Amino acid sequence: MYMDPLKLSDEQIVEVVRVEDKGLYSEIIKRYQNKLSHYLRKFVYNPDELEDVLQVVFIKTYKNLFSFNTHKKFSSWIYKIAHNEAINHIKKNSTNHQISLDKVEYQIIDKNIDLGEGFDQILLKEQIENSLSQLKLKYREPLILFFFEQKSYGEISDILRISRNTVGTLISRGKKMLKEKLIINKSYEPKQ
Repeated sequence: MYMDPLKLSDEQIVEVVRVEDKGLYSEIIKRYQNKLSHYLRKFVYNPDELEDVLQVVFIKTYKNLFSFNTHKKFSSWIYKIAHNEAINHIKKNSTNHQISLDKVEYQIIDKNIDLGEGFDQILLKEQIENSLSQLKLKYREPLILFFFEQKSYGEISDILRISRNTVGTLISRGKKMLKEKLIINKSYEPKQ
């Protein structure tokens, strides 16, 4: 029986993969490859290592599909696996935690774009990412999930395995620290 994967939820795809069509797992990869790559890029800076970590995430997700409760949200579950792999990577490679810029976001597509305005936006993103990289991981993680990945407090709670109240507290404190870092980092900019 043919099922259009575009009409199936993630949870329905997991059930189909478990029971009858393991090849449908490719739809999960299609749906999450870019999202997880973008998320992991905030923790894994080397592109080759990023691909390796992403591959491990999809392998672990596939191997553990039978342990996933299809009455829960799949996206939170796969992000938790990605989160764990990112933390494992950081622990193994704990020499430099500077957040790298997503070069794809900064490519100039239209030559008619006002470069002055675009350049200011690039500098602001650099300052935010640099300041974010200076925060402790416990504050950086919820900020990235909330602001960059648009996850709800409930989803962040599931991914990080902390209470919703703790998520709110960490985001609130993290925003305050980020603002302070931005002010400090901006004050050390060379005057032109």
